[in-house]
Amino acid sequence: MTITVSGGSGKSVRRGRALNDPRLRSVVYQIIILAVVVGVGWFLISTMLQNRAASGIAVGYDFLYGPANIRLSDDSLISYAPSDNWIRALEVGVLNTLVVSVLGIVLATILGTVIGIARLSGNWLVAKLAAIYVDVLRNIPLPIQLLLWIGLIRFAPPPRDAIVLLPDVFISNKGLRVPAVQSDPIFLWVGIAALVGLVAAWGIDRWAKARQAATGQVFPSFRVGLAVFLALPVAVWLMGGAPVVLELPELGRFDFTGGWTRSPEFAAVLIGLSVYTAAFIAEIVRGGILAVSHGQTEAARALGLHSGITLRKIILPQALRTILPPLTSQYLNLTKNSSLSVFVGYFDLVLVGNTMGNQTGRWVEAISIYMAIYLTISLAISIGMNAYNRRMALRER
Repeated sequence: MTITVSGGSGKSVRRGRALNDPRLRSVVYQIIILAVVVGVGWFLISTMLQNRAASGIAVGYDFLYGPANIRLSDDSLISYAPSDNWIRALEVGVLNTLVVSVLGIVLATILGTVIGIARLSGNWLVAKLAAIYVDVLRNIPLPIQLLLWIGLIRFAPPPRDAIVLLPDVFISNKGLRVPAVQSDPIFLWVGIAALVGLVAAWGIDRWAKARQAATGQVFPSFRVGLAVFLALPVAVWLMGGAPVVLELPELGRFDFTGGWTRSPEFAAVLIGLSVYTAAFIAEIVRGGILAVSHGQTEAARALGLHSGITLRKIILPQALRTILPPLTSQYLNLTKNSSLSVFVGYFDLVLVGNTMGNQTGRWVEAISIYMAIYLTISLAISIGMNAYNRRMALRER
């Protein structure tokens, strides 16, 4: 018996097979999704351009070269005047964001590590206080904590009745005032010498570890590296004539003048970010320590090692491999949470950008600028922490 298939039915069979091909379907679906995304994006951009043209608002970033005409806080790391352009104002905002983020990461790491270890303490009171710290601070929104800290700092006495911590170091409701070292050309070379000393200390540490692995002999790499790191810049400073000219704070009619200042807003943001993020880091540290086998602690006790040495030399180095990935997320969260500085009026990147958008009407450009900057900072943190995580990871033989 002969079976004949018509040409039309053969084409339909091939078409059905093509539609059932998962690879072809995935390509078709991706093309459709891409077309929808491009279409929606084009519609939004064209609508925005039409509305801005109808409102007489220009498009572009040329406004960045115009004068900002805004007053920023006095605690910026670089000089700034209202007559400077928006680029200079953004530089101040970026530096303020970086300063509060870097200091916040350092303080939150130290405090979180201490609280995390305290949660595992055999002392009932210490463990409970650490648990209360974590449970309370993790469950109060960060903006409310920032408003609380700025309110407490504002209760400090006025400048005329400022608290004298040390000679020429004052705390008031206007912030912290300390003597400032006037700049000198030799300071650039001191900074370069410090970087060279840091690289030398890192090299000494690597050499000491390789030597210990090969011979078993321990070398005091930390003390030697620290001595090199401190000695090089001090030697350059001494060779440059050891210039030290201090600008001391002086009480004026309403506030201090001169010296170096940190505003109450800066203190509120730094404290708020640090104590809030430390609560999360504490749980990460606690989980990392618990992930290490208890047999490690028992072996250390059998060797007669003190509990402090056991924690520093045996437990924490092994727990670090578990701690690092979630710790990276907390560092990123702290950096991005610094944008909440607007709640207390600290002139970080977002507040400068919002002010720029209000005054120029270029909101899309302003938001795109600080989105790109935050993306760059976050990617830099991720790349650095991932590189360190790979270095600390166990390597199979």
